[in-house]
Amino acid sequence: MRLLDVSFKKPLDNLAFDEVLLDEAETKQGGEVLRFWESPVPFVVLGVTQALRREVNEKHCIEDRVPILRRCTAGGCVLQGPGCLNYTLALAHAGRPEIRTIRGSYCYILDRLCEAFRQRGLPVRHKGTSDLALGGKKISGSAQKRRRKFILHHGTLLYSFDPNAMERYLREPEDRPQYRGPRTHRGFVRAVPLTAKELRQTVRDAFGVTGAPQKVRQAELRTVKTLAREKYADPDWIRRR
Repeated sequence: MRLLDVSFKKPLDNLAFDEVLLDEAETKQGGEVLRFWESPVPFVVLGVTQALRREVNEKHCIEDRVPILRRCTAGGCVLQGPGCLNYTLALAHAGRPEIRTIRGSYCYILDRLCEAFRQRGLPVRHKGTSDLALGGKKISGSAQKRRRKFILHHGTLLYSFDPNAMERYLREPEDRPQYRGPRTHRGFVRAVPLTAKELRQTVRDAFGVTGAPQKVRQAELRTVKTLAREKYADPDWIRRR
């Protein structure tokens, strides 16, 4: 599995790179990938099917110059930025029969992460469809995009965050997992008590990824810039719903 630890300064580029990794795996035999990234600036990102007006407090985002973007995967609206480590997996259906269904793939990936956290003394559990929780509070959410030969699974791992910012920019979701109940963002989410370095190693342990991170290929960088400009910066994409 190829290991990448690549964070771009621009949120658009970070979102585009995840999709590029899936496209290359699916069409160019790019192979399986584990990528880590963390945005140096805050931004709000919608799931591919979500309605902006229902999920985002746009007035506050405009006032504070916090970008609103949309990713290529499903799942819920989240606030990204410093203190939120992201992991991205491009996994092949071949050799991993567990990921051939949506439910099976979430169980396969998140159960591996839960075991890796338990090895560090943290009783993390898979909750809802796509969350990881510690002490009944969410520490990670994840989402997917599925192709014929590969899936893209990416998730957040909160190790430091500002609940006030989360409540300022995100509306309370209408679609919520049962275990959340009536809790607001502040009452539902917590930070995992590990450093970003420890979180990286935990994810690596979960999937048996060793060795040093590789460099990004120049062709990938060119594709990222094009996709970011032509798709992720396009208001028609961001405001499609």
